[in-house]
Amino acid sequence: MKILLIGEFSNLHSTLAEGLRLLGHDVTVASDGCKWMENDRDVDLSRSGYDFYNSVKYLGAVQSKFRKFKDFDVVQIKNPSFLDLNIKRNLNLYRFLLKNNTKVFLGAFGTDYFWEKSCLENKTLRYSDLFIGDKPLDIYKCEWIGTQFEEANNEIAETCNGVISCLYEYYKSYEPYYKEKLEYIPLPINTDKLQYNQKGVEGNKIKFFIGIQKLKTKLKGTDILLEELMKIQKKYSSQVLIHQVSSLPWSQYVKIMAESDVLLDQIYSYTPAMNGLIGMAQGLVLVGGGEPEMYELLSENTNFPIINVFPSREDLYEKMEKLILNKKNIPEMSSNSRQFIVKHHNYIDVAQKYIDFWNSK
Repeated sequence: MKILLIGEFSNLHSTLAEGLRLLGHDVTVASDGCKWMENDRDVDLSRSGYDFYNSVKYLGAVQSKFRKFKDFDVVQIKNPSFLDLNIKRNLNLYRFLLKNNTKVFLGAFGTDYFWEKSCLENKTLRYSDLFIGDKPLDIYKCEWIGTQFEEANNEIAETCNGVISCLYEYYKSYEPYYKEKLEYIPLPINTDKLQYNQKGVEGNKIKFFIGIQKLKTKLKGTDILLEELMKIQKKYSSQVLIHQVSSLPWSQYVKIMAESDVLLDQIYSYTPAMNGLIGMAQGLVLVGGGEPEMYELLSENTNFPIINVFPSREDLYEKMEKLILNKKNIPEMSSNSRQFIVKHHNYIDVAQKYIDFWNSK
């Protein structure tokens, strides 16, 4: 098949393309590389500025490149807002793709109208970036509800050939409305590139890794993770070492991560995202989102390697302290992490799941 993947979320499309190519398909990735992450792409859609001159220049470049985005068997966009343009222009370009290609699919890979709606209705999820239980949080501002974003998301979801979600919470957001055209497919991880090293077998100190995205610190709960980790380090100074990095290119980020034992990531999530999965593939123990509903969606009944935390300081501190007091278990947990990724997230297997779903629609 001839496949076009537009937009990027933390190396998802780039890694998916690697698997698809090994299966014999012709794949083009067009994206901005997820900005500072600098993910690989074939067609660069990055924007150099937001002043009038750069805006006109970028729009012209996008329109020129889109003239070639015709006659693909499958086009997949990462999100209704798949380009760094206003939502009206995104919608017009989506309509162009729909008209000039065989099939177009929507990725439910991040924040959109259906996810915000699901969070606010508070029917399925016990917590999210918007609330914990009945308590609203002030870390997130809704942008998709009651706006042109909502209108665009509704039109795209209604007219596309199918919707693919990469996390449990995104799947549950679309399920009440588009169950017949919806599929959950795990995130792809290139296990051939990521070397596994069993953790917790050398030295007395446990090396904790935490990555800081400056614009998303509160949204991902990184501020709370770091504060509680600092408390742990203060109490167990002889046993804890912290690797803290901020907004690094993806290749550098992964390399530094590999030198750690434990990864702290996203406390408001039910499902580990790319960051957590990359760490697990390298043998790190993940402290973050890994709820029972996620394992059930994967049909996993025996291997539960993630240290799942409820988004509270108390639970986070308790889980990290328990890990330190039982550090003899880290080598086995490390092995289980790698096995989990190989079983559920191998990029070639995931690519085949995409092919099967695309063909079914």
